[in-house]
This record gives sequence, structure tokens and C-alpha cells, in this order.
Amino acid sequence: MKEEKIIVPANGYLMLLIFCILFFGSIAAMIALKTPIFLVTILISFFIAPGFIMVQPNGSRVLLLFGKYIGTVKKNGFYWVNPFYTKKKISLRARNFDSERLKVNDKLGNPVMISTILVWRVKNTYKAAFDVDIYENFVRVQTDAAVRKLASMYPYDNFADEGMDEDITLRSSVNEVSTALEKEIDERLTIAGIEVLEARIGYLAYANEIANAMLKRQQATAIVAARHKIVEGAVSMVEMALNELSKKNIVDLDDERKAAMVSNLMVILCGDKDASPVLNTGTLNH
Repeated sequence: MKEEKIIVPANGYLMLLIFCILFFGSIAAMIALKTPIFLVTILISFFIAPGFIMVQPNGSRVLLLFGKYIGTVKKNGFYWVNPFYTKKKISLRARNFDSERLKVNDKLGNPVMISTILVWRVKNTYKAAFDVDIYENFVRVQTDAAVRKLASMYPYDNFADEGMDEDITLRSSVNEVSTALEKEIDERLTIAGIEVLEARIGYLAYANEIANAMLKRQQATAIVAARHKIVEGAVSMVEMALNELSKKNIVDLDDERKAAMVSNLMVILCGDKDASPVLNTGTLNH
């Protein structure tokens, strides 16, 4: 037997009725007739008692007879089985696993702290019971291994200034990374009969030794991007101002004065602090 076998045992209520008749009837008969022969039926009832099992919703019982796999009971209810069966309980409910924060290196070699949240359940009770030692521990170890492999496949973030423009990153590509992680874990846990319902990154950050440096780098990148937008806007505004002055014939500026005006406007528009205006009360020549 290499695969799971689903069985439905005998009705437990019928056997419970037989047990009560044998046990209590034998006691009553032994008292009334005062004969020890009914001790045999009482012993038979004691033999029947260990065969009762109860399977709750989303629960199962794996049955073995002297080391031989008999089958798995998945249908919830009250049953009676061979008293010599070994009954192993395996839950089929969905479970959460929040892994520890692991320090791993991303694709660029930067140390990052990462953890995952996994939702899983047992799908094949035979594999969970016999193909691995302790399937809960197997889930934990294989999930950590999958997270380490995933982190090494993608960079933490894009670094366009260094020519490293990745389509998928750990920080921004949440859906793609979660899909890849779920597939990787599912392939590893198939051997244990485990079904992966969901897998996603629960925690992600740079390791402490480079966190401050990377924060400064991100801030510098943001400042450069902001400056780029400011310069683009300032150039457009200066161009518009010169075009409007020329179009409406408000003032006729030569190239030298246009350059001075452009310089002043760029300083005002691109400066971090408010400019202090200087009022010119004279003419254009003085």
C-alpha cells in the first residue's frame, strides 16, 4: 500500500447498543441467576469497548493492524473498528505557520531579514503519517529552506542608478513573489501529503548592519528624483515666461538680459529657501 485508502467502518451506535446489552445484561443475569458464566460475556464487552472511535469534522483516523496500513477514516461520525487496530489521529484543518525571521542574502548579496506566513493542511494522510517522520517539523524546515532560496533569486529593491533594473523585487512585487514562494513550498511539501493554501512574505527589511546605509541611499535617491522634477518644472515655467513676455510685447530683452532673467528665475524656482527680492526702481540701463 503506497497511497491513501478511504474506508467507512461499522456504525458505532449499533455496536454501542450491543456493548450495553452484553455488559449490563450480563451483570443483571449474573446477579439474578447467581452464576459466574456471564463473566465471559462481560469480558467480550470489554474486548469490544476499545474499538469505538469518533471522527470530528475535518479530522481523520489512520488505522493500522500490527504495522499494516488498513485505511483512513475521514467521514465524521461515531464508528467501531477492530479493537486491535492502532488509531492515529491526524487533523485535516487549515493551519497557520509564521516562520522565524531569517537573515539571508538577496540576489545582490545584501543581507535582509525575511519571514513568511504559510497556510497549509494535510491532504494525503498516508504520506503525512508514513512518508515523513514528523510532518509538522517537516513543514517548518522546508518552509525555511524555500524562503532562503526565494530571497536569493530576487533583489530587495531596484537600483536604477547602478544599471540594476529588475522586473521583480522582494519589496515591490508582492504578488509575483508570493506566487513563486507558494509554488516552491508546495513542491517541497508534496512528499508529505501537505497542501499549501497560501504563502506570502510576512516581514521584510534590510539587516541591521546595512539598514542605515540603505536608508540614506533611499533618501538620496528620493531627493535626486525630486530635484529632477523641480528642474523640469522650473525650465517649463521659465520658457513660458519668456514666451509670454515676447508674445505680448511687454518688454524687449536681448540675449544677455534673457540669460540673467533665466538665471534668476532658476535660482528662485529651484532653491531650497525663499529668495530675497531686490527691487529695481531705475531703468533697464541703470
